[in-house]
Amino acid sequence: MNPVFNMDAATLSPVALFLQADVVVKLVMLGLLAASIWTWAIIIAFVGRLRRTRREMARFERDFWKADDIDAFHKAEASLDIPSARVFAAGVQEWRRSTAHEPIDRDGTRERLATAMGAASALEIDKLSDRLNVLATVGSVAPFVGLFGTVWGIMRAFTGIASAQNSSLAVVAPGIAEALFATAIGLFAAIPAVIAYNRFSHGVNKVEASLHRFADGFHTTLSRQLDGAR
Repeated sequence: MNPVFNMDAATLSPVALFLQADVVVKLVMLGLLAASIWTWAIIIAFVGRLRRTRREMARFERDFWKADDIDAFHKAEASLDIPSARVFAAGVQEWRRSTAHEPIDRDGTRERLATAMGAASALEIDKLSDRLNVLATVGSVAPFVGLFGTVWGIMRAFTGIASAQNSSLAVVAPGIAEALFATAIGLFAAIPAVIAYNRFSHGVNKVEASLHRFADGFHTTLSRQLDGAR
């Protein structure tokens, strides 16, 4: 068995590549590993949050359309920590303010109801998608950070080759592998971030569409009541 090959195999292990790396490359690797851990923490938390939000919204909207008394439903459900509940509460509050005094401005009330519930919906979507910008940033930046580590490592490897005046594989391979390892870690951080960002963006878009449908339906209900008001 070739002893040089055995030495290279040990030298090219991930732990050895990290330990032998330059300080700059080590910092790049540590930063990318931290970004990967942060990415997975966001992914795990967001999966549960999105699933719970969609389930609770579906339950709230189902109960709302079954309710006969909006005021009673508002007292019982409006304080829930659910996007649909907060949009509903915004609509009820604006309805009460706009219809508190006569004569009622019907067109103005309809416009204010749409504005209030639209603003509440936008706020809920902003809160729900708050961490998606981190995934987008990691997905777009991590490969370039890893590439920077690779370029720096290759420069260091070439400097070592020039100093040793030896370009054999045993001399070149560790430095080149150490440099490429930074790019691999960058891709390891970026790929899950990009996939999760695309999937979660689709889920947030579905929540947004559901909120808009609910707000439109509630607006229509209040508009009918407004037509019957004096």
